[in-house]
Order: sequence, then structure tokens, then C-alpha cells
Amino acid sequence: MEKNIKNIAAVDVGTNSFHLIIVRAKPDGNFEIVDREREVIRLGEGNTDDIKLIIPDAMERAVKALKRFKLIADSHNASLRAVATSAVRESFNKNELIKKVFVETGVEIEVISGYEEARLIYLGILKSVPVFNKKTLVIDIGGGSTEFLIGQRGKTHFSVSLKLGAVRLAQKFFDNYELTSASIIECRNWVHGELFNVAETAKRIGFDLCVGSSGTIMATGVMVEALVKGKKSQNNILNNYEFTKSEFSQVRDEIMKRRTEEKRRKIPGLDDKRADIIPAGIIILDEIFKLFELERMTISAYALREGVIIDTLQKEHPDETKPTFADIRNDSIKHLSESCLYDHDHCKHVAALSLQVYDQLKTLHGLDDECREYLYAAATLHDIGYHISHTNHHHHSYYIIKNSDLLGFNETEISIIAYVSRYHRKSHPKQSHDDFSQLTEKTQMIIKKLSAILRLVDALDRTHSKVILGVNLNVTKQRVILELNVDKTKNAEIELWNFERRKGLFEEVFSKKISLEIHHV
Repeated sequence: MEKNIKNIAAVDVGTNSFHLIIVRAKPDGNFEIVDREREVIRLGEGNTDDIKLIIPDAMERAVKALKRFKLIADSHNASLRAVATSAVRESFNKNELIKKVFVETGVEIEVISGYEEARLIYLGILKSVPVFNKKTLVIDIGGGSTEFLIGQRGKTHFSVSLKLGAVRLAQKFFDNYELTSASIIECRNWVHGELFNVAETAKRIGFDLCVGSSGTIMATGVMVEALVKGKKSQNNILNNYEFTKSEFSQVRDEIMKRRTEEKRRKIPGLDDKRADIIPAGIIILDEIFKLFELERMTISAYALREGVIIDTLQKEHPDETKPTFADIRNDSIKHLSESCLYDHDHCKHVAALSLQVYDQLKTLHGLDDECREYLYAAATLHDIGYHISHTNHHHHSYYIIKNSDLLGFNETEISIIAYVSRYHRKSHPKQSHDDFSQLTEKTQMIIKKLSAILRLVDALDRTHSKVILGVNLNVTKQRVILELNVDKTKNAEIELWNFERRKGLFEEVFSKKISLEIHHV
């Protein structure tokens, strides 16, 4: 294989289907697709509204599919990243699925928010359709949710994820996937109500054109080709293909008049596996055309999984292309930070000192640069709950971060940041705390190590007066010696006292005593 070229695999763990893509990444940031696979899993099966549980049969199908995908990725010597969307993020037993998948396949599933899903879809579309400089409305109709985003030059102006998906609505409104006049009206009214405010906001912001992606929209394009234009597409993937409102209306009418799944299977261009859920998807798309006042839509062949590939490349090799992975994550941390009232200067100082400790402690903690980023985020945000309550601000910091949409971070990463912020004071990490016990052992250990560092450093700015100007560490066989550069014009007594109260977690996690040496500068 050519030097500096490697293979990367991405899996979209969706509500209806799992999609695998394997690419050969090139040094210039581009990639070529070398393999792809799709399996219909119906992860949300058995739920008629919100996806509360992933039933055992669906879970078993998911594990088997991911096991096969992992084998395919391994055959290409490709590292694999799996990203889960609405069905997994909503389900109460998602941690059971995540653990089962990891134990049986070695695949670690990342659960992402709807906002992060929209961002990744936009990344994929920017690689597929020439709209970088245009103010673009992006729409992705999936099995469990629909994502909307307005972006230009890689920046997001508006983003929202709605619980409107082809599988979700098919199970909610159409028994046995059969249509009746009453069920069609009921479904349409529901979709209209969910979409109205989003459409009004999007029109107020404005956009130059609309690009759609994923199952329902791609299927519509193929049916337009076959049903309206009388052409048989060579494949089921159309890119940069445009269809009009009029062309869509002909497809919509054909689908809605075929009331049973069996009759819909005969529609030219429609994949048999989509015949059951296509009416629900078409109703969503129809209401989008009406409420957003669209005249045409362009299809992107790239969506979430390609966005994951690009995101991975940006993360590993940030370059001049904007927005880089680091920009997105830093911007989201900054945005959340600025939304709350607390001592930002103190947190910036603690963040800087924390990174000094982290960098000098690498041989001991054995963590990577991503964990360094988590520590920075946690240190920057650790007092964000202060404006709610001083006494329990660490708890409030946890809940604010945990329930935020930090773009660029998946659900596990947000949990790490939230827990590290929580444990900067008071109790040490415990299995009884919230969902801490549900995290993998690896994630729990990351939290403990980062919390131990933040706890120490925060203690060294107890008075918020920046008494400690910098730190140096020496690691010996039995001890860590922390050399403090203390501002000679200030009194460090409170900091030194607080350090002794907070060093316990550090000594417990790293199995070494820690002591101080003071240097006045």
C-alpha cells in the first residue's frame, strides 16, 4: 500500500438500516470508497412512538450485523468507527446494547446527539455536492428522526433534529403497514404540527437551495427516474441529482394510492425492503416541500457515514480546511461556557495548569490527546453550575454539561467531561452515581484519572487569585513531586491547605504519594 495511505471504516447504526462504508484515505485529505454494505435491522421494532426499548430480537440482529461489518473492515485492514443515532440514543437499554456489541464484536458504539448528527451529515454533503459557498438547507430523513441544518462555508446557522422518521411513523400510524384515508390524514396532521415552527424559522433565516440525503429522499430520486422519466437507474445511489416538486408529486400520488405493502412492491424503482415504510417517509417529505415552500431538491449520495469519515480525518490530521475538528469542539465548549455566569478567569487558569500537569504526567497516566481535550473541556466548564447553587455547583455542572449538545463530541465523550467536572470537588467517583456504573471500565478509568488531575489543580486556585503561576512534576518509583511556582507577592496558605484535602483521589488512582515543593517567583 502506498505510504501515508490507510483504510478507514464507518458504520451508521440507524433506526432502519446499518450502513458500512470503507474508504482509502489519502494524504491530501481526500478518500476513495473501496467497499460498502447495508443491512436492514429495524432497531426500533416493537415501539409505536418513542423508542423506549430495543427488543431482544432487534438487539441480536444488530450484534450479528456489526460482527459481519467488523469482519469486512478487518479484511480491508481498516480501523472502524460506529456512530448510533435516534433509536439508540432514545432507548432506555442502550447501555445493554453498547456493552453486548463491545463484548461480542469489539466495536465501540458512539451515541451522538441529533445536532451532532446534523453536523456530520452536512460534512458528508459538502464532500458530495458543490454547495460550500451557498447557504444550503440540508434535510436528512432517517428511520427514527429527521435532521435539518442551514449552513454556509462549513459553518452552521441553524440546526434541529425532530423525532420524525419513516420507521417511527409507519409503526405509529399504519397498522400492518396498510394505509387508510383516516390514518393518512392523522399522520399528515402530526407531521405538519411537528414541522411548522422549524419551517418558519428556516424561511426566516433564508437559504439558497435544498439538499436532501438518506433513505426516503434517495428512494424518491430513484422512483422519479423510473416512474416519471421511465429510466431504470444503474444503481440505487444518485448524487447531485435534482428532482422538482412536480416530479415528487407524481411519485407521492402513486405511493399513496397503493394501500398495501404488497401493491407498493410493484412500484418501479422502489426497493422491496422499503415498501412497508415508504408512505410515512413520503408524507414527511411532502409536508417539507409544502411548509418550506420548496420547488426542487438536490440529492446527496453522501450523508452521515461519509461525514464520520471526514470528521475522523479532520480529527487525526487537521489542516487548512475549515471548520477543523478542533475548531468545532473548542467553539462548542466556548459557546456553552459563555452561556452561564461563573468565574471564567479562574476556570481558564485551572485549565491551563491542568494541561501542564497532564503533559508532564504522560508516562504515568498513559492517556492520549483526546483525553487531554476532555480534561481541558472539563476544567473550562467545571464551575458552570455555580450560578445555580454554590454548595452543589459540581452536581449542577454535571447536569448542564450532560444535557448539552457539545458539537464534535459523542455521548460517551460528553459523559466523560460531565463526570470529570462533577468530581472536581466533594465525593470521589462511585458506582452508585447516576449512570457511572453503566460506563465501560475503560471510560470509568479515564474519568478517574482526569478527575484526579482536575481535583488537584482546582485546589491550587482555591482563592481564585492565581497564586500558583505554573507547575513542574517529577515522577519517581514511589512518589510524584509537584513543584509549584508561587507568586511571591501572594499568600498560598489556603491553596496548600486545600491541596492536602484534595490529593486523596490522585494517590488512590495512580498508586503513588504526592508531595509539594514550593518555589517563590
